Amino acid sequence: MTWKRTADVVVVGGGVQGCSIAYNLAKLGVKDIVVLEKGSICSGSTGRCGAGIRAQWGTEMNCRFGLASVEKFEQLHEELGMDCGLNQSGYLMVAYKESEFQQLQKSMKLQNSLGIDTRIVSYAEAREICPGLSAADAVGFTFHNRDGHADPFLTTFAYMEAAKRLGVTFHRFTEVTDVKTVGGKIAGVVTTKGDIDAPVVVDAAGGYSQFIAKMAGVDIPNFSERHEILITEPVEAGVCPPMLMSFSGNYYIQQRPHGSIIGGCSPEGHPQDYEMGTSWDFLEMMSRTFVKLLPRTKGVRVVRQWSGLYNITPDKQPVLCEADNVRGFFLSCGYSGHGFMFAPISGELLAQKILGQDPWIAIDQLHYSRFERGDLLIEPAVV
Repeated sequence: MTWKRTADVVVVGGGVQGCSIAYNLAKLGVKDIVVLEKGSICSGSTGRCGAGIRAQWGTEMNCRFGLASVEKFEQLHEELGMDCGLNQSGYLMVAYKESEFQQLQKSMKLQNSLGIDTRIVSYAEAREICPGLSAADAVGFTFHNRDGHADPFLTTFAYMEAAKRLGVTFHRFTEVTDVKTVGGKIAGVVTTKGDIDAPVVVDAAGGYSQFIAKMAGVDIPNFSERHEILITEPVEAGVCPPMLMSFSGNYYIQQRPHGSIIGGCSPEGHPQDYEMGTSWDFLEMMSRTFVKLLPRTKGVRVVRQWSGLYNITPDKQPVLCEADNVRGFFLSCGYSGHGFMFAPISGELLAQKILGQDPWIAIDQLHYSRFERGDLLIEPAVV
């Protein structure tokens, strides 16, 4: 592919965020867009995620993002021209503490007020929704039937192919080594394959976003944690159709359409490393969780385990904005494990912001300056 030394916009990161941003910019008429990815497309956090999609959140901002993303996913195959693997079997939230169930009910009232039809379900109904469930020790459940999951690879590739059809250029195995600025404005990037001059650079580098920001002279308090996941061999359908999630129980578990069951949790010790390793401790702990919640998984073989990066902010809410001190430098990062589910809407909103339009969902609250002010947007619904 011919190397172009100039572009209107350079997007750093070829995960679902970067591909969505590039597609939405091209859709809005930007002609010269280059996406740079240091590995292969979808090889970072996107390709290693749990792939859940939900509108059950505890802050208005995330509820609006979540519902808008669910609605986007429901028609994404038509817009992008490729199947995204959407499966809407719902999210079944499981509370083990009265205080947790009270928070779920409080969040449900907020969700209902915003058009999200979350409801309380009994244990008996929870077992109808998830026939393999054993959770007699839970104190309450909520359920939203439009939540679910999609395929992160299919979704990202769909955005990439749609963007390509609109003229976007993608360079794989191309690492950004510096971000050029002149007089407080973006001037372009330096890469392992050459320089590209551009007036706009978007940092969508996932777990490495804070390093790209630093190259541009922008300090953000993001850090990256290694989270592990495992997947089982395929078993009979109907063991766990919805995504099971519990904050006090510290797990998310779902059955994929082909029968395998996937699950993960927040790590003990919160390891901040980039080794992408796996551990016996996680395998043992997660296996116990599987068997306790889903007794029918006893004796089922684990096929594989892997890890990926959560790029986390102090309030576990994303950074979605233009930098104050470097004009033309935009950030889409810090999604704290929720970048995949929010990508259809965050990509559209940031594209509007880049073009000087007013995003149809306000994103002013998501500027990184909130951290210095202490104006945090605390989200209670995070594993």
